[in-house]
Amino acid sequence: MAATNSRSCLQYLIHLAHDHLDFRLPEIKALLSLRGKPFTPSENFKEKCPFWCLEGLSEEDVCSVMARSVCAKSAFELWGHGQTHSELRTSLLNYPMENMTPFMRKDSTYRINVYTFNKTLEFADRIKRIDALDYLPFEGTVSLKSPQHVFCLLEDYGTDPNNIPEHPDYIYFGRWIADGQRELIRSHSVKNRHFIGNTSMEAGLSFIMTNHAKVKENDLVFDPFVGTGSLLVACSQFGAYVCGTDIDYNTIHGKGRSSRKNQKWRGVDENIRANLRQYGTEKMYLDVMVSDASKPVWRRTAVFDAIITDPPYGIRESTRRTGSNKDMTKPCDGDYAESHVPVSQEYHLSDIFSDLLNFSAHHLVMGGRLVYWLPVYRPEYCEEMVPLHPCLRLISNCEQTLSSHTSRRLITMEKVKEPELPNSRILDPMPACTGQKIWKQLG
Repeated sequence: MAATNSRSCLQYLIHLAHDHLDFRLPEIKALLSLRGKPFTPSENFKEKCPFWCLEGLSEEDVCSVMARSVCAKSAFELWGHGQTHSELRTSLLNYPMENMTPFMRKDSTYRINVYTFNKTLEFADRIKRIDALDYLPFEGTVSLKSPQHVFCLLEDYGTDPNNIPEHPDYIYFGRWIADGQRELIRSHSVKNRHFIGNTSMEAGLSFIMTNHAKVKENDLVFDPFVGTGSLLVACSQFGAYVCGTDIDYNTIHGKGRSSRKNQKWRGVDENIRANLRQYGTEKMYLDVMVSDASKPVWRRTAVFDAIITDPPYGIRESTRRTGSNKDMTKPCDGDYAESHVPVSQEYHLSDIFSDLLNFSAHHLVMGGRLVYWLPVYRPEYCEEMVPLHPCLRLISNCEQTLSSHTSRRLITMEKVKEPELPNSRILDPMPACTGQKIWKQLG
């Protein structure tokens, strides 16, 4: 990883949050692809490490990623690195002076932070680390409150909290560029949300799904199992127009029993629109409607830039669709036809994912993405259990562990070709036996 003489070919250091480890790489790749840039790590790249060195990017590329990412904490222009402080010194002294001097002038102010991963340093030790950098030609004035430039010394002590080494495994030094959007996890927490349900998706995962789907400004995003609209909230935050459907009348209309502690019934204005209004994105809300995801209610055309959803698994929310197990049912007519609520029957997992992938193949625009959760029984899981479709390419498959024997996998797919016939349907992309097995274990 040799530093270059051109500011257009600098190296950048991404400091990532040490949670949802499986989701970080697909998120960063997706956000870079929005800029038309590939993910190019350094030679010693380790996916589970909290520090990634990336090459072939500009500062604008990095800032664009950090303006969206909830997996990344901060980004730095990397000036030097090494396994020891001696190697760090050598690396920093070899860094091109013309790249340093714009940020070290006499008329500038600066601050140096010390960050350690998996180890806590005493204040005195932090000061020693800073004093030991006196070989760098800083000419400006130190300002702890409002510096023009912030620099950071980062020490990595590995990922094992039960075996913390005395000395760091690796050390980095660089100029701070931007922070990620971790604040969105707190500001959009479902704990403070106006309208919630039993299965409202947590804010962090909602934004991760939005980024995996490459949702951008003016996109049209659809959620066929919309629930209380957590995914619509996240997508609207990044400027997408959002809509959805759900078979549950009470949820769509904000009626019935409340899922909030110490509240028996939902309030007058508890609905999905109110949630977007809470975050200032109501103008991005198109509408939601009561609809059965297994029934073809949409005209056959590709209109959605992304389909993002969390299908019901039959645990905290039942999996239902309209219909009857009887051989014949008499349709309702007359004065009651308009207000008639049809009977429902079980909607098995294999059918849910078959319908979802077929729907996405017909209604996604070319290059549009489908992002959804797939529940699995861990002892028997294999990659063949992931539903496939000839019009959709699998992009990523990330696991969120729920217990020792259950998990759910975040599946991201991209439309790569149109169905051969306008009304064509690929039956059971997930084998029926697979869906039945998951249903028995989780349902």
